[in-house]
Amino acid sequence: MTSRADALRALLFASSAAGMLMAGPALAEPGPDGEPQEATTLETITVDGHPVKREPTGPEFVAPLVDTPRSITIIPQQIIEQTAATSLQDILRTSPGITFGAGEGGQPLADRPFIRGQASGNNIFVDGIRDSGGQQREVFNLEQVEVIKGPDSVYSGRGSGGGSINLGSKAPRLTDFTRFGLGVGTDGYMRATVDQNWNLGETAGLRINLLGSEGDVPGRDAVDYDKWGLGLSLAAGLGTPTTATFSYYHLTSNQMPDYGIPLFTKIGVRTTDSGILDVPYDSFYGLEARDYLTNEVDTFTFDFEHAFSEDLTLRNVSRWSETLNDYVVTNPGDGGNTTNGGAALIGGTWWMRRATKSRWNPTQTIANVTDLTGRFSTGGLRHSFDIGLELAREDNSNASYAVTTISGAACPAPLTGFDCTPVYAPNPEDPWTGTIVRGLISKATTDTVGLYALDSIEIGQRFIVNLGLRYDDYSVEGRNASGPVAVPVYTPVGGDWDFLNYQIGLVYKPTADSSVYASYATSATPPTLSAGDQSTGGAVGTELLDPEETASWEIGAKANLFNDRLALSAAAFMLTRENARIQVSPGVFEQVGEAEVKGIELGVSGNVTRQWQVFGGYTYMDSELVSGAYNSVNVGDPLANTPEHTFSLFSTYRVTRALSLGGGAYYVSDSFGGNQGGAGGGNNRVYAPAYTRFDLFASYDLNERASLQLNVQNATDEEYILRTNGVHHADVAPARQAILTLNLRY
Repeated sequence: MTSRADALRALLFASSAAGMLMAGPALAEPGPDGEPQEATTLETITVDGHPVKREPTGPEFVAPLVDTPRSITIIPQQIIEQTAATSLQDILRTSPGITFGAGEGGQPLADRPFIRGQASGNNIFVDGIRDSGGQQREVFNLEQVEVIKGPDSVYSGRGSGGGSINLGSKAPRLTDFTRFGLGVGTDGYMRATVDQNWNLGETAGLRINLLGSEGDVPGRDAVDYDKWGLGLSLAAGLGTPTTATFSYYHLTSNQMPDYGIPLFTKIGVRTTDSGILDVPYDSFYGLEARDYLTNEVDTFTFDFEHAFSEDLTLRNVSRWSETLNDYVVTNPGDGGNTTNGGAALIGGTWWMRRATKSRWNPTQTIANVTDLTGRFSTGGLRHSFDIGLELAREDNSNASYAVTTISGAACPAPLTGFDCTPVYAPNPEDPWTGTIVRGLISKATTDTVGLYALDSIEIGQRFIVNLGLRYDDYSVEGRNASGPVAVPVYTPVGGDWDFLNYQIGLVYKPTADSSVYASYATSATPPTLSAGDQSTGGAVGTELLDPEETASWEIGAKANLFNDRLALSAAAFMLTRENARIQVSPGVFEQVGEAEVKGIELGVSGNVTRQWQVFGGYTYMDSELVSGAYNSVNVGDPLANTPEHTFSLFSTYRVTRALSLGGGAYYVSDSFGGNQGGAGGGNNRVYAPAYTRFDLFASYDLNERASLQLNVQNATDEEYILRTNGVHHADVAPARQAILTLNLRY
């Protein structure tokens, strides 16, 4: 562990202990009616007595959630805390229809969410601005998470074919409050957080969030981590027409990277129907002496907002950020198979080489977004509008490491050299000495200009028309490095695309708190040209591709019940992606691929009673590769990372005034890892089998300012596979873990 992480962890633990001793009597957070709000109430998000509606935070959402004609899930802070989530992957488990892809391609060892069957790793935003760069995101500084499903380029710009995810950060308030969280658990789990807000006068506030955490991944004993983070935000002019907010965010995360377990292709013998090799699920193929993963994030944001009147507001947000994704990881599926000496059956034991994947990938982003929002009436119609301009530049560097073994675990004959291990009994403590030398650096600069306009038009009391239009100019210039380090060769790459996307929706309101809607939306995903990841077509890989185009129909209904305490939603959708790049013959690629996803989605969020809280939903997806890969071998197959059924429900019940009990239930059906000869029964058919997971929750209020929270994650100790890329490896889910957290508030 780093000394910096140790120092911060000691500070946080000391601060938590001091807070427990010094905290004076506290008042429970008041709800909308002024009464103390119970911890199981989801109708508002409050940390300082001010209710906050569960609405999308971006100005481009020009209508309330119930009147917005598309599926949007808002995961509030209470769910983040009650589920003991520590990462974006943890919290998105509560939103059905979202899966995460295994490390591969342009986002290895980084968040790779799939929404409605579409890769959405580049469609993650923080406070409305694209969060570029490979990383594994934390949740300690989040107020809520917003998941917009379906093509939404009108809101988000390029590349939002399946939807996007916006992370809403904690912001300063005008009330003093302090919150401590101190958690300990099995597998060396320790986590401490501080959320402190100071009122600096009638119109100013300062908020600081701190994090220190370390532990092991349950069931993966060699996989450990430590991380520390800081979120700082200073605001002036709160409660006045003109507000300025400066924010800084930092995260450092160090961990042992985990590429899971190999597929049957490693030994050439299919041992399970899923194609995942039947090794023990605690098998770890990396080397503790060599492998590492470091994520570092620094972000500065300045947010200026001025209200000319109650009906017209100008907002301008500027951001500079730098993200580093740096790792060397053992890939148990690479390094060759039985056909080329990478694995061999020797004396009745299968042996394999430890191959490596590596990346050094810093990304710098500077962005500026301006929005003019307002309301007006004309001709009996009431308009709520947003007009915006986005300007952004991303500088992306990319290099891999040359990893050379000098000495280590010897390979038995006929395998030669070092870095070998028994397939069914790997030892992560095998000795290793060698060198890790960074190779040539490829670079790319991406410029984006986006101009958009959205309007929600109320026609009488019953009908709303929702319109949106966005134009984007997207260009990439860079150079790919190749050849020897001493005499590198740089090949210029680049492209320029412009595209127009739109959405139209019609909403009918049976009551003020309900709606029935139909909508149509489009998106465009330009080809990836980030450094080292050029996506081209043609016989020699030099022909630039056109953007992939996605369109979706959606019909649905929403209702807010019990004075907005409970929100229900239902939707049916059909999504089509065209212009996908596929291999049509050996070495030749064309844009003739087409994929479809049809499905339904049900959602629930809030309180059935004052004591009973529920959050979750169900998604059914029927996906199909309509036209596909080489020799059409995959045509008719389901899409990768698109399970047919996903279900999640997290629920708590306040048994007494002090005691709350509950838990979560999560189900995911078979999920194929790639269209690699795939689901239709080809020889390489690989999938993550269906699983059901249960979590347990209990909370007990010690007094008005302190409570204990117990979470048992994966309570039945279910052994299951989270995901597989279908080519090399499969990722094992964490085993059972118990976490006890002391929460203090004053």
